[in-house]
Amino acid sequence: MPIERACHEADLVVLALPDQLHGPVWKASIAPNLRPGQVAGFLHGFSVHFGQVKADAGVGVVMVAPKGPGQTLRDRFTAGQGIPALLAVHQDGTDAATTRAMAMAWAVGIGCGRAAIVETTFAAETETDLFGEQAVLCGGTLALVQGAFETLVQAGYPADLAYMECCQELKQVVDLLFERGPAGMRKAISDTAEFGAFETAERLLDDHLRQALSRLLTEVRNGAFARRFLDDARTGGQGMQARRQAASATPLERAGEHVRAWMPWLGQTGGTR
Repeated sequence: MPIERACHEADLVVLALPDQLHGPVWKASIAPNLRPGQVAGFLHGFSVHFGQVKADAGVGVVMVAPKGPGQTLRDRFTAGQGIPALLAVHQDGTDAATTRAMAMAWAVGIGCGRAAIVETTFAAETETDLFGEQAVLCGGTLALVQGAFETLVQAGYPADLAYMECCQELKQVVDLLFERGPAGMRKAISDTAEFGAFETAERLLDDHLRQALSRLLTEVRNGAFARRFLDDARTGGQGMQARRQAASATPLERAGEHVRAWMPWLGQTGGTR
């Protein structure tokens, strides 16, 4: 059904859209059709925290943010499991108890109650999520993979070997880290790997890296990153598209395609965008 009708009829209206679309869709199709007592739900606090969405006082505003990708959430749900989620109530609406109960029911309904539901705020979720994505999960990890791959290739090693060593094997170690924590991961690897890991961590985690991480967090907290992201979105994402094209044309990507072709069971998908 059209967004307008869905918003008029639903008790809970969840915005499962890319962050940059929240503001325009909210203003054009959602806000005019909400009535006091309804609840607006968000998967991430970005648009509310940075002022792209402002609900009338009578509308409850909540967030349920599973700490993992949607596909993982779905896979765990169908297996009778769940992943932890962050829950926050930004605005009580007409009835604080009902608004909070609606958020809790949503979190339980998607399986997160089988793991953990952790209460927080929109600000804390947004700022930690953006920082984690940039510093470790996406930005930091890909930067290390790219830099290590280029170092080996420039030193004369085959690109396929460099890719397997610096990227392909990453999942196996991260799985150990996820399942057992840092100490458990170190127990599972060789003594040689553990010794080298300690030495390298002492070299990499220096004042320069700490300062760079601090700058990332500052730009997340003061809204500088959000402004850059939204400014690019207003141009149709031209900056993002240029970066995607450049990244897709690197030797790292070509080596990855070659190596993954040896394992057809992995599949070659274009992601979830």
